[in-house]
Amino acid sequence: MNPVRQINGKMIAYWQTLGPRVLPFADAATADLPLSRLLRLSMFQWSIGMAAVLLTGTLNRVMIVELGVPTSLVALVVAIPLLVAPLRALIGYRSDTYKSVLGWRRVPYIWLGTLMQFGGLAIMPFALLLLQSQTTGPEWAGPVGACLAFLLVGLGMHTAQTAGLALATDLAAEKTRPRVVALMYVMLLVGMLVASLVFAWLLTDFSPKLLIQVIQGAAVVTVALNVVCLWKQEPRNPNRTRSDRSTPSFVQAFATYREDRGVLRLLVGVGLGSAAFAMQDVLLEPYGGEVLGLSVSQTTLLTAIWTFGTLAGLAYAGRALARGWNMYRLAAVGLLIGVCGFSAIILSEPLGAANLFRAGTMLIGAGGGLFAVCTLLAAMAIADKSDNGLAIGAWGAVQATSIGLALAAGGLIRDVVNAYAAAGGPQSALHAPAAGYSFVYHIEIALLFGSLIAIGPLVSRHRPDRAVTERPFGLADMPG
Repeated sequence: MNPVRQINGKMIAYWQTLGPRVLPFADAATADLPLSRLLRLSMFQWSIGMAAVLLTGTLNRVMIVELGVPTSLVALVVAIPLLVAPLRALIGYRSDTYKSVLGWRRVPYIWLGTLMQFGGLAIMPFALLLLQSQTTGPEWAGPVGACLAFLLVGLGMHTAQTAGLALATDLAAEKTRPRVVALMYVMLLVGMLVASLVFAWLLTDFSPKLLIQVIQGAAVVTVALNVVCLWKQEPRNPNRTRSDRSTPSFVQAFATYREDRGVLRLLVGVGLGSAAFAMQDVLLEPYGGEVLGLSVSQTTLLTAIWTFGTLAGLAYAGRALARGWNMYRLAAVGLLIGVCGFSAIILSEPLGAANLFRAGTMLIGAGGGLFAVCTLLAAMAIADKSDNGLAIGAWGAVQATSIGLALAAGGLIRDVVNAYAAAGGPQSALHAPAAGYSFVYHIEIALLFGSLIAIGPLVSRHRPDRAVTERPFGLADMPG
């Protein structure tokens, strides 16, 4: 045999054995769903991550600092996409029971979500500029236009993501389904990371015209990504979508889910913890710009730092669960990491330490990711007695509603406290603008301790003889 060919054969055999061990999602692919098709399917998560960076990262800082829009109004419009997130359970249910002569269930909803995202992003920059300096027309046109733009983007994101994850679940084999869903979640974080870096580079020399170009460019990229993602993915099956078939009752399924023990306590803990980690989302970048004097480019990079922290939290969760950690105790570790992160951010202002602020941002990402993954695992464990999709939908509805309310409350509280400090409050203790931000961060620490109290009694529900101990639990096994 040719020595070169023999060496090549040994190298190929080595990489075939190395892949599943080194690449966490190499074993998610199957003959029917190869890795190339799986990665192409995950592209819809890139568009979701890009929109998330725009809404909760770049735009809220630009509106508050550069455009001078009141923080309370910014918090309201940024919270709109999250407040419609409870509809995700209904969207998933409707895509399950969709009736169509073409035989598609998921594609129509993904395409509808794509069009709504495109429409919202297309009108958003003009609505924001009208909100800043309106010279003609009624005064309500600016706020209404901004709310409409954020509402369209939010509905589009939730519709496309819910149907896209359902399509990924449909196409995946049962044994690889958790890995496929986990890949979808990681690709969302990758999309957010790449988008934050690109936006930071594009907006280095900020101007209103450049903002319009960036947002409308994001609208075009959204359509392009989702068209490539959808191409020849869902097989047509008219028998599955025929109009005369029977469909299950959503109300009955939800009633069955509520009968499981520990559900309400878990959801209360999820709500408090999610609100605690999210209340700072609309304030983090403005805090860096207004209090610490960071530029638009520097504060946009905070999303990348937060994403790195989240990925670190996911990796730690995989290792800890592989060692048999209790999922509720691991969620509590995430809450305590969050307490450390918010403490670092509070201290960054009196110390004038921008790097301490960045470290706190990374800790918040790590703690939030760890908490979200472990509580979702807990919801799936409870779902052994109920429908898995409904359990995850309820978890997502509580989480998203809490996040939306926390975003709106964070901006309002910041404005009220700063107005009180500027009007002659106890000046030795309160100094605007840092006072409002610090007050919100202290509330978030209190909410984290409230979540700890809620999930504490659930530790006894953990059963070490479950699948966690049957084989090592790695990053590829985590649900999205």
